[in-house]
Amino acid sequence: MRIFVAGGAGYVGSHTVKALVAAGHEVTVFDSLVAGHRDAVDPAAAFIRGDLADGRALADVLKQGRFDGVIHFAAFLNVGESVEKPLMYYRNNVTNTLNLLEAMEAADVRRIVFSSTCAVYGEPDRLPITEDLPKAPINPYGATKLAVEGMLRDSAGAWGLAAVALRYFNAAGAAADGSIGEDHSPELHLIPLVLQVALGQRENIKIFGTDYPTPDGTCIRDYIHVDDLASAHVRAIEGAKPGELEAFNVGTGRGNSVREIIEACRSVTGHAIPAIEQARRPGDPPSLYADASKIKARFGWSARYVDVRETIESAWRWHSAHPAGYAN
Repeated sequence: MRIFVAGGAGYVGSHTVKALVAAGHEVTVFDSLVAGHRDAVDPAAAFIRGDLADGRALADVLKQGRFDGVIHFAAFLNVGESVEKPLMYYRNNVTNTLNLLEAMEAADVRRIVFSSTCAVYGEPDRLPITEDLPKAPINPYGATKLAVEGMLRDSAGAWGLAAVALRYFNAAGAAADGSIGEDHSPELHLIPLVLQVALGQRENIKIFGTDYPTPDGTCIRDYIHVDDLASAHVRAIEGAKPGELEAFNVGTGRGNSVREIIEACRSVTGHAIPAIEQARRPGDPPSLYADASKIKARFGWSARYVDVRETIESAWRWHSAHPAGYAN
């Protein structure tokens, strides 16, 4: 298929583009490079620098490209920033997606896979998280993702859009061949932050909260390897059903605590990695991990990287070889 990838120069987007190319699809990446990296884009993919806010230019690209489907990653992702600047998040994540859907309808592109998030569930009342749990996001970031899911559902009913929303958990790791990896500014994800301590780029790692109702008192999260996420997007774009929105959790089904991640990073890197305990941050649920049985039943997908140590090893190969990220 001819696939248009919005935000394909970002972390998960670039790994998905790599997987799409490997699967034989013809890929065009559309990215503003506000947060993405041009060097992360697979050389076999076409690249257009553009912004979803420019509806006219977007419509022209989609009409001329004669695409079979769209994969949509382009969004702001910082939860804390979304609380401070909610309207900026609604404009970028929701309004710009409206531009994309209007351009798709005009160009008769009727297949989309959307990068959603487990943040749509808020603080779930039971674990593991299944797709039928109430959707009650506790921050604007999660609310914007849920709003987009609503637009996709309504568009599927109105003009036959085939839509899949992938609600994934904590993306981690790097490409198995070490060619691309994670490079955010500022970095917010736990594993790269811990590895920055091992690289001597920060003095310590902070543990926010040690009194949660978990076995070791620290938060538990489901760390899904970015290559596994990429393969889920490939299967979803190939198998989306016309006229409906399907939503799936994408995770390992296992949780690892903050302390377990730090200890695994110490083992993988051979560095001491000092840790400092601090008070809880507002809005951090004690435990979040997925039930991914629905996507396995629908697409035959399941995570290959279920041992978080393997995920950390892939991340360490990338970060140790690229200590300045793509600036190297």
